[in-house]
Parts: sequence; C-alpha cells; structure tokens
Amino acid sequence: MLSRAAVRASSTTSMVARRGFHSTRAQMSSPYHYPEGPRSNIPFNPLTKWFALRYWTFMAVGFGAPFGVAVWQTYKNK
Repeated sequence: MLSRAAVRASSTTSMVARRGFHSTRAQMSSPYHYPEGPRSNIPFNPLTKWFALRYWTFMAVGFGAPFGVAVWQTYKNK
C-alpha cells in the first residue's frame, strides 16, 4: 500500500516537471498584445507638467464631496 502511494507521488512530480512551461518573447504582431513596461498600462500620463495638480484636485474633490453634500443637506430648507 505504501509503495503504491510512493510510486504515485513520484510519478506526479515527474508529470508536473514534464509539462513544458516555456518563456517566450511576446508576439507584438498579435492584435491582442499591447506594449508592456512602466506607465504603459494606465489611461493617463503621469509625466505631464500638470499631473500632480490634477491628481490632488481629483483626490480632494472625491474626499470632500460627501462632506459638502452633508453640509448642503443640513442647511437646506425643510
């Protein structure tokens, strides 16, 4: 019984080792592959002159909007 389990375990590892994982270079001619690398997978360009100002404005508006809505709801006429 133990020998069967040992044979089964050793054959499993050899099957995993024979699966043939390959590391090939990306095929750039494929219509489904896009350029890779830093900042190539985001929909904006963080290297522009005004990126920091736009970023922090976006963050401030997103953080402050719920508080502004709460103040608006508090002070509006009932």
